[in-house]
Amino acid sequence: MNEEAQPFRPQPGPQEAFLSTSADIAIYGGAAGGGKTIAILMEGGRHIGKPGFKGVFFRRTYPEIRNPGGLWDSAGLIYPLIGGTPKDGQNAYAWENGAKLQFAHMQHEKDKYSWMGSALPFIGFDELTHFSKGMFFYLLSRNRLPSNIGMRPYIRATCNPDADSWVSKFIAWWLDDKTGLPNYDRAGVIRWFIRDGDNILWADNPETFEDRAADAKSVTFIPAKVTDNKILLKNDPGYLSNLKSLSLFERSQLLDGNWKIRPVAGMFFKREWFEIIDAVPAPDDSTVECRYWDRAATEQGPGSNDPDWTAGVHVRYVRGVFYVMHVCHIRARPSKVKTAMKNCASQDGAECVVVAEEDPGQAGKSETDDLSKLFPDRVFKTRRPTQKKALRARIASAQAEQGNIKLLRGEWNDEYLTELENFADESQVDEKTEGSKHDDQVDATSGAVNFISETVANTPRARY
Repeated sequence: MNEEAQPFRPQPGPQEAFLSTSADIAIYGGAAGGGKTIAILMEGGRHIGKPGFKGVFFRRTYPEIRNPGGLWDSAGLIYPLIGGTPKDGQNAYAWENGAKLQFAHMQHEKDKYSWMGSALPFIGFDELTHFSKGMFFYLLSRNRLPSNIGMRPYIRATCNPDADSWVSKFIAWWLDDKTGLPNYDRAGVIRWFIRDGDNILWADNPETFEDRAADAKSVTFIPAKVTDNKILLKNDPGYLSNLKSLSLFERSQLLDGNWKIRPVAGMFFKREWFEIIDAVPAPDDSTVECRYWDRAATEQGPGSNDPDWTAGVHVRYVRGVFYVMHVCHIRARPSKVKTAMKNCASQDGAECVVVAEEDPGQAGKSETDDLSKLFPDRVFKTRRPTQKKALRARIASAQAEQGNIKLLRGEWNDEYLTELENFADESQVDEKTEGSKHDDQVDATSGAVNFISETVANTPRARY
C-alpha cells in the first residue's frame, strides 16, 4: 500500500479491534469522531478479492449517503486505491472480478421488503440507531451467502448514542448501568443471543442454548471516541473544541458517549448562564438584529384554559454575543396578535428584521402574505421549522452555556428564564411536569438565534 493509502489502515485501539473481531454482529462507535465511517468502509472492502462477493451499506435516507464527507465521499478515498470503479447510477463500487459494494437507503419500514429474497454476505449499517429494530432483524435474515464464496456472512454497524433507541437496550451489557457510559472492561467481549418471539435471550456461549445453539448469533460492542482517532485530531485540531462547544446534552452524547442521557428540564438552559445587563452595545458592522415570532391564535377562555402563548423575542447580535432586548408574551386572538407584532416592529427600529414562523400548507402561505402587509417598511422573513424543538434549541443552548446570550434588564426577565430553565425534550414533558408545558419563548429564542447564526454565516460582516 502506498503512502497515500496509509491513513486507511486501521488505527491502533478501537478501530483495529473492530476490524479484527470474529463476531457475527459488531457495533462500533458510540461517540462522534471515532473513525466510524472509515472503519466500516475498510471492513466492506475486506472481501472484494472474492468473485461474486456482494455487500450493501445502508443509511436511513438517500441524502445521508451523499452528504459531504459521508459514506460515498469517503468511499471515493479508499476503493479506487484497491481497484474499485464508481458506478454513480447504481450507487455502487464494482471490481473486475464481479465483486460489488452497494450504497442503499431504507427510509420507511416497508422498504425492508424490497430486499426480500436477497442474499447479502456483508451488511453495513451506518448509524444503526436511525434504523428500527424491525429493519435490522429483517435484514439479518438476508445476511446469507448466495454461493460458497469462501467467507461467512456477517454484519457491521456504527452508531452514536441514543437513549431511546432499541440499540441502547441491545448493547446494554456493554454499558455501565448507572452512568450510561461504555464499560471499557467489556469492550470487544463477544456474547451470543437467540430470539424467542420478540424476546432476546443472551448467553456467554452458544452451548447454553442447547438444541438451539446453531441459531445463536455472536455480538460485540466496541466503543470509540474522538480521542481514539489520532489522525483526525492531527488533521483537524479544532474538531475536539467543536465537540466541547456543543450543548450539555449533545456534549454528553457525542463527546462522552453517554447512552442514558436524555434532554430533560434544566439541561438545555440554566438561569445562571444568563447575565442581566442594564445597557446593550450599539449596532456596528457585525450586527444582525431580529424579532422572531412564535405565534398562537387562541386566547384563554371557556374550553381553552391553558392555550399556547404568542412570543416575540427581540435579539441583537453584536460581535459574537446575542443580546435579548425584549420579549412580548401574550395570549390573544389573531387580530390582537397582529396589533402586537406591528407595535413591536415600530419600537424595535428599522434595522430589526421581523421573522415569523409559517404554518404548513397553503393556509400558512396565505397567512404569511397577510402578515407581510403589516410591515411595509421592514424586512419581513418567514421560517417553517422542520426539526424537533430540542434540535432547534441546540445552538441557543450551547451559546447560553458559553455566556454568549445576555438579557437586557426588564420585568419579563424572570418569567422568561423560568420557561427556558423548565424546557425539556417533547418526549419528556407530561401533565405532571411543572412549568414545562409551554415553550413559546424557547421556540422564539431558538428561532432568533438560528436565524441570526445563519445570516452571519452566509453573509459575513454584513448587516443583512
